[in-house]
Amino acid sequence: MNDDRLILEGQIRECYGRVVYSHKTHEKCADILIHKHENIKLWQIVVSALVTGGIVSTFFDKGNISSIISVILSTVLLILNTYTKNYDLGELAQKHRQAGSDLWFIREEYLSLLTDIRIGDISIDKIREKRDKLAKELQSVYTGSPSTNYKAYLAAQKALQELEDMTFTDSEVDAFLPKELKRH
Repeated sequence: MNDDRLILEGQIRECYGRVVYSHKTHEKCADILIHKHENIKLWQIVVSALVTGGIVSTFFDKGNISSIISVILSTVLLILNTYTKNYDLGELAQKHRQAGSDLWFIREEYLSLLTDIRIGDISIDKIREKRDKLAKELQSVYTGSPSTNYKAYLAAQKALQELEDMTFTDSEVDAFLPKELKRH
């Protein structure tokens, strides 16, 4: 491989790595938001039930303590409802899922380009053309995606480095393939 090809391959490998991380980070961000959304919904139900119980109990006794507890719980419920009204975690999680899906496709295109470069049957001009096209696709995805956060990045980093998401042994891949395509 000549120097120009090596330099372009290096740049494309770098882009591929960034897309892998971005894809996984958006997936993890969606997971975190969905978990948070489910917890808030659960707490809304629990606090609503407690408020209802407190209000009902005021009918059966003088209700001084029950009334105070009901007021406090009603305030907590109001805060939770206001938060979910102004900040739709489910919708935001869906936007992260969509960004992850879009990035997955671009990631696969980068992988195919790296494969073509290694095979050696693609011209330098064609490599540049595909690289530039992918950069524009990425810019479009990033422009329309919500920002990720550090917690999601750390979860993605752990998944990719420690848990080895997206890496497979030959025998794992062979398990999914028909007999004619197996390596072993």
